[in-house]
Amino acid sequence: MKQKVVASLVSAAMVATLFAGCGSSSTSTSTSAASSAAASSAASSSSAAEESTSSSAAEETSSSSAATSASSEAVESTSASSSSSSSDSGWTNLDQFDGLKANDAYEFPVIVKSFQSTYWQAALKGMDQAASELGVTYSAQGPNAESDIADQVNMLNTAISSNPKGIALAACDTSSVIESLQTCADKNIPVVAFDTGIDDAPEGSMACTVVTDNTAAGATAADGMWEAIKDTVTNATDPVRIGEVSQDATALNIQQRTLGFINEMISLVQGAGKTVAVTGNEFYVDNAEGADADEGSADVVIEVGVPAQTTVELCSTEAQTILSKDDTIAIFGSNQVAAEGVLAANANLSVLGSDVSAGDIIAVGFDAGSTIKGAIEDGTMYGAVTQSPLMMGYYALYALTAAANGETLKDVDAPGYWYNADNMNDDQIAPNLYD
Repeated sequence: MKQKVVASLVSAAMVATLFAGCGSSSTSTSTSAASSAAASSAASSSSAAEESTSSSAAEETSSSSAATSASSEAVESTSASSSSSSSDSGWTNLDQFDGLKANDAYEFPVIVKSFQSTYWQAALKGMDQAASELGVTYSAQGPNAESDIADQVNMLNTAISSNPKGIALAACDTSSVIESLQTCADKNIPVVAFDTGIDDAPEGSMACTVVTDNTAAGATAADGMWEAIKDTVTNATDPVRIGEVSQDATALNIQQRTLGFINEMISLVQGAGKTVAVTGNEFYVDNAEGADADEGSADVVIEVGVPAQTTVELCSTEAQTILSKDDTIAIFGSNQVAAEGVLAANANLSVLGSDVSAGDIIAVGFDAGSTIKGAIEDGTMYGAVTQSPLMMGYYALYALTAAANGETLKDVDAPGYWYNADNMNDDQIAPNLYD
């Protein structure tokens, strides 16, 4: 795969329509049709915070063919605005895909966490482009919500029973798929984990992972937030609180991202000469590193809320609990749904903003979507960290094809980028900010 093609695919994201919506529990259609199917079900979403995104997706569904054409044309473009490749921006181990073509007309099952977040539609758009380049197809499936773990496991097992040449998997709960992955190893079906790594995968089951360095990305969110709150923390004479809404405590990528944020914030707070405590969800309290006080004595309390299920409404409930406390100065939403939950909570409370001197609570998000982008543009949200779901999907399908060809692969690590109102239109950032 030539650098020109990689660079131009990033440019494609700026012009391609990315579909949004909540997918059904039995979505199973090939390549770009999967995106349209998920988008058409958006109207059934019960999440008020996602309705504006879903309605936009419904309007765009009829133009999906034109969007695909625009994306293909953009891949041929060599415009100066996309002259730097993804590998120049922190991606690793891309050379293993140079000149790759499929040895056969493979069809791959792709199991995503859900179509609840527009993140997954961006990933499928990347897969669409890779499929057209490689001469392969894929079928995308995902449960109604990321908390529907059993449904996803059933989809994975059904895919395994068809003996495919490879499977791409973004696991909702990594521990739940171990038995299925052992079956893959026994049947010599290579699995590419994307978005979420699986540390305890049985030997021989994983071809490679294509994931964001989530620990570093969580730390990036903490660093971005710190710029806004460091003077408040340093000069505070009374205890202050920093909140975090984390979508779960089971998926490895969310665990790493949340702990990356917590541990970096602990380091920053202690560097300012303050003591810190971590409270809330037991997993994150037990695994945080370096906290040196309890809630009753700490200068800074980091409170972590985890909803019972991954929905905007339940994330909003967790956020409201934290935002309603008088000592809260900042809050972080660890993925698109959690960040939208923070913004939904603010619809009732009106406490977020970017002016610390005026008493605004600083909000930082993760991922993108029209709701988050709009909040950053109008100053409600201070900033966020974005992954590159489009390129993650793209490389996941390249990795699947290489594995099906019998090649031995190295893991592909992706960066996370801090963005705010000042840089969200920059060439490196804008392609990753899906709608």
